[in-house]
Amino acid sequence: MQAQAREKMNDNAVLKQLMTMVQDYYGSRRDGKFLEYKSPLELAQILHLDKSTEPGDWHEIFRWLEKYLAYSIKSDHPFFVNRMWSGANLPSIVGEIITAVSNTSACTYESAPVSTLMEKYMIDQMLDLVGFTDGEGQMTTGSSNANMIAMMAARNTSISSAKHSGLFGQQQLFAFVGGNAHYSMDKAANITGIGIDHLIKVPHGIRGEMEMDDLKRAMDQVLADGGVPFFVAATAGTTVRGSYDSIEQLLELRDRYHFWLHVDGAWGGAVVVSEKLRKRYLNGLEHADSFTCDFHKMFGSSLMCNILLINRGNQLFDRVLAAGDGSYLFRDEHDSEVDDLGAVSLQCGRRVDSLKWFLDWKFFGREGFCRRIEGYLELCEYAEKLVDGSEVLEMVAPRTSFNVCFRFKFAEEEVNNFNLAIRTRLYQQGTCLVGIAYIESDLCMRLLVTDPAAAREDIYAFFQSLIETGRIIQQEWER
Repeated sequence: MQAQAREKMNDNAVLKQLMTMVQDYYGSRRDGKFLEYKSPLELAQILHLDKSTEPGDWHEIFRWLEKYLAYSIKSDHPFFVNRMWSGANLPSIVGEIITAVSNTSACTYESAPVSTLMEKYMIDQMLDLVGFTDGEGQMTTGSSNANMIAMMAARNTSISSAKHSGLFGQQQLFAFVGGNAHYSMDKAANITGIGIDHLIKVPHGIRGEMEMDDLKRAMDQVLADGGVPFFVAATAGTTVRGSYDSIEQLLELRDRYHFWLHVDGAWGGAVVVSEKLRKRYLNGLEHADSFTCDFHKMFGSSLMCNILLINRGNQLFDRVLAAGDGSYLFRDEHDSEVDDLGAVSLQCGRRVDSLKWFLDWKFFGREGFCRRIEGYLELCEYAEKLVDGSEVLEMVAPRTSFNVCFRFKFAEEEVNNFNLAIRTRLYQQGTCLVGIAYIESDLCMRLLVTDPAAAREDIYAFFQSLIETGRIIQQEWER
């Protein structure tokens, strides 16, 4: 009994120290540098990962935790503008902690009764928000997997025997995406068996959207060659430019060519909460066949958090994904009330992501998220004005939505290397981390705003730091 008491006290002491560490880190997450940069060799020496420790030594465990926090990026810092996510919402963090402590898999109602009902509630909320009729949905591991599942659904709808017989002896299937579509589409084409060569990348216009005339020509050519245009993905917010393919125009083409229309809203799908922005960017979404959106991006839920919705489902997930003998796991006691989510998921074990999304949704509400997303767009418009008003900065591509693609002006033959040097120094100084990407052959810096606490002052300070660093490097290069 005494040993058990000592063990229990030790557990309590561990949790108390952990909560203190978490609280201290969270309170300083926006202070100082966003990163205490060390080279890989320096960091390896500091971490001393191969250090021998005694089993059960919590002191050493906490030393590694301290180092982890000390030398990791502060994703909640106002100058972390590199990725499509930033520091997580506090309700979401609370949900993650409870998820870790309770440690279960959201595959069956039996093992996860509360999260099962929460996930089904949030699916219904999103189906209603998007406007899908008699729809289905599931939370997935991210939009890359959601895109693949949507392509699989389209494949099995186009060829009903594909689930059991594969693609042997069938007409060749072809999928179509814009030239700026996410690379997960290539992976999806490979995994679903249609082949990467059967993923047609349609040219885009000056603003980055898919060119409909080129899409029609490509489909006509496929039909002429005896193939089947079975799937088209509209990108709602491309990774680099932030472009939105026209759903309305694609719906008109779907009436003619009868393909599955998927909307990849991993990044820009967040505008669905704003009536004003939805009309501008996602008009016609309610008529698409499927839609995916990442809640860990503009919405701010902790990584990862995604949903895939299918319109007019009619048990489509069951026809697409359910397979094999899962009787050891799935039961039918509750079939009349609730289905086990794992039975129609791509994976068996499922993380409990519904809790954090449910808590965020209840805490902020649609109106709160609407103000947040509209506020991000206003900050991007402000950033664009700062670039246009600068003597040393220029836009590399027109801003269409939330992505601000710009660069520091320099001699054309060295402008890419020069901008890369600015970005690298800003990172290694711990000043800021801004994304980089190529638009055609031009390297640009890509400003993304996903921090709900971001304000105009932060955007202005970011550009001032960048310009100051750029001028210093310019002087060094011109000596």
